[in-house]
Amino acid sequence: MERQKASIELTGQPLGFSDLVRIGAGVVMPTASETGLARVRTAREVLESTIQSGMPVYGSTTGVGAMKDVEWSPEDLDTFNLGLVRAHHFGTGAPFSMSIVRNAMAIRVNTALTGQVGCSPELIDAYLQLLHTDVIPVVRRTGSIGCADIGLMGQIGAVLTGVGEAVYHGRRMQAADAFAAAGISPVRMLPRDSLASLSVNAVSFAAAAETTRNAASSIRVLLATGMMAAGALGSSRDPWHAVRHVGTAREALIGAWLCKASEEWQWPVATHVQDPLSLRMIGQVFGAVIENLLAAGHKILAATGRSDDNPVIVDGRVMTSGGSLPLDVTILLEAAVICMAHAARNAFNRCVLLGNGQRRGLPVNLVPEGKIATGFGPIIKLAGEIFSRVLSMSNPVSAQSLVVAAGLEDEAAFLPLVIERFERQMRALKRLAALEALLSAQAIDILGDKPEGVARMLYDVVRKHADFYVVDRPLSAEVEAIEEELGSEAFVSEMIAHAPILAYDDFFALGSLERVEERLYRDAVAI
Repeated sequence: MERQKASIELTGQPLGFSDLVRIGAGVVMPTASETGLARVRTAREVLESTIQSGMPVYGSTTGVGAMKDVEWSPEDLDTFNLGLVRAHHFGTGAPFSMSIVRNAMAIRVNTALTGQVGCSPELIDAYLQLLHTDVIPVVRRTGSIGCADIGLMGQIGAVLTGVGEAVYHGRRMQAADAFAAAGISPVRMLPRDSLASLSVNAVSFAAAAETTRNAASSIRVLLATGMMAAGALGSSRDPWHAVRHVGTAREALIGAWLCKASEEWQWPVATHVQDPLSLRMIGQVFGAVIENLLAAGHKILAATGRSDDNPVIVDGRVMTSGGSLPLDVTILLEAAVICMAHAARNAFNRCVLLGNGQRRGLPVNLVPEGKIATGFGPIIKLAGEIFSRVLSMSNPVSAQSLVVAAGLEDEAAFLPLVIERFERQMRALKRLAALEALLSAQAIDILGDKPEGVARMLYDVVRKHADFYVVDRPLSAEVEAIEEELGSEAFVSEMIAHAPILAYDDFFALGSLERVEERLYRDAVAI
């Protein structure tokens, strides 16, 4: 017998990363609070009263975009609403993960519970029914300019009406077949419901949350490999102690972690005078990075509890709104993209230092003395390629000009594109961390060092997949295996347990789903 899943009540208030992790994994089922539903019913009454008064309501009794001045008769509304949502099923490309789609539906419900949308309670029920029956729409990821995810949300809305594709219990199929298998029926789109299913950025916010959390995890690992490389290079810890007193709050946090995480490993210090900048300034670089990630994370979560619809119900009236432009989230994520380039450069510089033969008597290319080999020189070029790849995606795109809908829509944030580039950077950083760990392990073994603590954890992962290098050999598969394990939620959970950064780790709900649920249970018991 299938175990009854726990529920999580949506109230219209912003969600947390731990909420999104559990909803996205399908281990909790969202429900709508009664107070939120009361707000939905009140807003619906305002919307219906406005329509009955004869006043045109954008997207409810009129067309949208360039067709905004076309009004539909009452007998045409069913056809219009069904056609509107299906016409916006135009996304293409690879699909988003099921976790992002689940979270997008939950965010749509949650923002509607603010009572500022005017959709029907039946639409809320329809979204929740998909989640409860595990009928998850297939949402292809290319189709939004970042001013309402119409081409993305349209794929979810179309499934609500019984067309498009969905994944049911892990199997991709036509929506009609998924509905039949789940024993549910398509919904009738009432006036306002179609546009409420389209004209929001819920998919982008869900994707932004998942990618930002993944980036937070990648930066966490890259910080650890930076500490490992610093130890192999014999850097002084003095700058890490100093930044706790003279740096920003986030720099001090990173300095404290570096000191704490490295205290079990007493490496020989090569010099106390002017270490290379990539060693001295780890606190500054990663302090700035996590400052930005935290700011972006807070901004994304705020968006999960804010109506970005058009029109909206405010002060008992139906009003046009400009809330569909998610520029606040976009700009912070563009800053995060720049931060990723700084983190990548910092790590690449350490990779060069490990192989250039200038520190602690380490041999060039980390070739052990007396061995005939090319060594790690070629793979340091890979580190350079990865850094250049990350850097190439860091130029802002949100201010590009774009005019559509006969000039009525002349602003776009390009949030999905920013997220996609951010996601690609994050994946590259995981590989760069694997390279830095591999090079550091080789240096440690050449020098006969005995790493402990977090550095030992990293070292053990490297040596699990790659032997000490004495004869030239292919490294591709080894690098990928190290990358996969270091980037796993299991490893991140283990590292957090050994050396936490609680203000960061718990905010982003880092680590495995089990760790997230254990922490929530522990906090609930403590309360």
